[in-house]
Amino acid sequence: MPSNKSAEQGQVSPALQSHTPMMQQYLSIKAEHPDILLFYRMGDFYELFFDDAKKASELLDISLTARGKSGGNAIPMAGVPYHAVENYLARLVKMGQSVAIVEQIGDPATSKGPVERKVQRIVTPGTVSDEALLEDKQDNILAALICLKQGQKEFFGYATLDVTTGRFAICEPSDLEALAAEIQRTNPVELLYPENFAHFFLIEARKGLRRRPLWEFDHDTALNLLNQQFGTKELNGFGVNNSATALCAAGCVMQYVKDTQRAALPHIRKIELEVATDTVLMDAATRRNLELSQNLSGGREHTLASVLDNTSTPMGSRLLQRWLHRPLTNRQVLKTRQNNIKSLLNTDYPQLQKLLKQVGDMQRVLARLALRSARPRDFSRLRQAFQLLPDIQSFVTDESAQSANTGLMQLANEISQFPQFADLLESAIEDSPPILIRDGGVIKTGYNPELDELRALSQGATDYLDKLELREKERTGISSLKVGYNRVHGFFIEVSRSSAHLVPADYIRRQTLKNNERFIVAELKEHEDKVLTSQSRSLALEKRLYDELFDILLPELGRLMQSADALAELDVLTNLAERAETLDYHCPNLSTESGINFGQGRHPVVEQVMKDPFIANPIAINPGRRMLIITGPNMGGKSTYMRQTALIVLMAYIGSFVPAENAQIGPIDRIFTRIGASDDLASGRSTFMVEMTETANILNNATANSLVLMDEIGRGTSTYDGLSLAWACAEYLAQKLQSYTLFATHYFELTELAEALPELANVHLDAVEHDDSIRFMHAVQEGAANKSYGLQVAQLAGVPKTVIKHAKQKLHELETGTGVTKVAIQTSAKQLDMLSATDDLRVALQQINPDDLTPKLALDYLYKLKKLAEE
Repeated sequence: MPSNKSAEQGQVSPALQSHTPMMQQYLSIKAEHPDILLFYRMGDFYELFFDDAKKASELLDISLTARGKSGGNAIPMAGVPYHAVENYLARLVKMGQSVAIVEQIGDPATSKGPVERKVQRIVTPGTVSDEALLEDKQDNILAALICLKQGQKEFFGYATLDVTTGRFAICEPSDLEALAAEIQRTNPVELLYPENFAHFFLIEARKGLRRRPLWEFDHDTALNLLNQQFGTKELNGFGVNNSATALCAAGCVMQYVKDTQRAALPHIRKIELEVATDTVLMDAATRRNLELSQNLSGGREHTLASVLDNTSTPMGSRLLQRWLHRPLTNRQVLKTRQNNIKSLLNTDYPQLQKLLKQVGDMQRVLARLALRSARPRDFSRLRQAFQLLPDIQSFVTDESAQSANTGLMQLANEISQFPQFADLLESAIEDSPPILIRDGGVIKTGYNPELDELRALSQGATDYLDKLELREKERTGISSLKVGYNRVHGFFIEVSRSSAHLVPADYIRRQTLKNNERFIVAELKEHEDKVLTSQSRSLALEKRLYDELFDILLPELGRLMQSADALAELDVLTNLAERAETLDYHCPNLSTESGINFGQGRHPVVEQVMKDPFIANPIAINPGRRMLIITGPNMGGKSTYMRQTALIVLMAYIGSFVPAENAQIGPIDRIFTRIGASDDLASGRSTFMVEMTETANILNNATANSLVLMDEIGRGTSTYDGLSLAWACAEYLAQKLQSYTLFATHYFELTELAEALPELANVHLDAVEHDDSIRFMHAVQEGAANKSYGLQVAQLAGVPKTVIKHAKQKLHELETGTGVTKVAIQTSAKQLDMLSATDDLRVALQQINPDDLTPKLALDYLYKLKKLAEE
């Protein structure tokens, strides 16, 4: 080891040779894992030393002590009990930490010096498979990204792997914004990046970041690793050959998993290329604003997933969330899902859900089987699943035959039956096995005669002892003679002290008690030796039989995983059928004709949390009516109306029924939202800068088939600047991009756009004012609103009455022009547009009313007119 490294860094140097041999062993292992915590097994504890101990003490709130000295200073030490280690690991994993587990592999009885130890496993957030360390309803994604530059152009690659299911995918985002959207969509718990990554600001706030050397992203190395994993000579069969940048990222993922798992990974059987054109794209801001599976506060409550997810299995729940975050554009797949839901609605689907609930998380159990880390209760769950598969397959087969549904029939065919495995596990595994194999008691009695015999011996073979006791009583004539056993002294023959003179010569005294004497004979000593060795032999045999179960099941891993995937999809479809019936959803028509039209649409989340009945509203946007300018009061329902439209479209594009009647939805390629904003102080961006960045992304990427939600553009700057920006954005979206746009605003001047642009229409959400109170109607009506009711809303919010009264006085002054020049506040949008966009000086002059101008405003206009004249 290099001599210039300190002990705290985990390097063994000549200066540390004064350490005990055990500490030297620790330091040599730590040197191989300098960047992660090292759990070093010592007896009944896992100990941590030096900086690891300090860090663990802070993270886990455990005591920090000391052991020995280094350089004259006490060595910090902290530890956790081995029997509770999973709880501590779970906490560390959630914090994004990684841990190397060091176990004793040598025999203490034969070891000279410290017992031999080595790293048995490395636990990282993205590679864990233990049930206790995972969120059952969330994918556990390990990801890697890379950016390669050729000239001035950047190429991005992104790879994701869920070790708990074997799902491996790659994509090549078109730009940095698309990469950010992919990271948010997949939400990896651990993210690998190259040491020269130029856009670290994109990921710096994430947990579980791992900086990796450049060689791990080498293309040729990646190809070799992937071909080795899949048992192929080339990757043509996976359709990924032209995705060189993404394959570099996939190679890094594969290298990392092999380094950490240190085991075969037979469940990682293929790699999929995800193409942007296959999905309805959503950027990071859109996913956040629509609250698909995470609300704006970071929780799961009141999200679309929380409403739609009534699945029966954790694997179904995870699949549903993947569908929500990756809506498809393939109409054939979507119509197949719709037909499957329709067919299931005509069945006794609650019965199917009862069966699926008993299957459990078959995908993750199979992953642990593949990693040979499955625990006894995993086998009991598999046994239960195998016993249920015939009933599930029969249910789906019968219903698909009756409805002539080829989609359901295909799912039924993908669900295999494994009666031989069901019988095997029924005979091999106890009905309620212990959690771990290490203490035995997992293999059922009757499965293996040799094991039964060893267990009988290890438990004392009481029938043998009874026979020996009867024989010795007859031989010695001592009626009080007893044969017994205890853990301290082993087996013995006990007689009363008054009968001790009757014992035969072959009796050897073992223990003298107050009133009794205990003896041993050669036959009993031989039996004792058998019993003591039988305990260890029994446990060793049981572990061997347990390992053989892996060997029997693993050859069918491919069919087992296919069945689990089909069950997950069946669970999602059954769940969507139940949601459709329970929540009164209807099947949308995915039309090839452009437009979004439906009657009585509802917000799927808001209607579930409201105590009052939800007011449903229609929408009609089509090639002749591409943009709706939405006005109305705050709290009137503008944002709800916009979001419900986007959510209904999204639900249609996962194949779900939707909360709307007579829904006809045409081709949609992207969904954009610009709703709300907050400061991004870490990046030095104000609220308005965030708003403009999101707006720029929309204006640069939206197409005629995009659905765009724009809420209150320009509110973060001055009235003139804000109105000008909102006006220009609306015109650009309507005329240049021709996107389907819902444009909510408080700039009433924008409603005049509908008069000039036939593809625009005004709608508003109304309110009724009575005295000083206001009642929101939440009903969408044609035409523009005539008032914003800002003071009434402020009053509802609890603004002091004196402030409200003063505001009313100022409002009257502004509206009548007695306080501030009316034109300065109410300059028409036509004037602004004229002064910024026309070169017609005569029209400009006609639009100005000199009587309404202040000296300052007149001077500003004069300079603008002079500029127009010069142009």
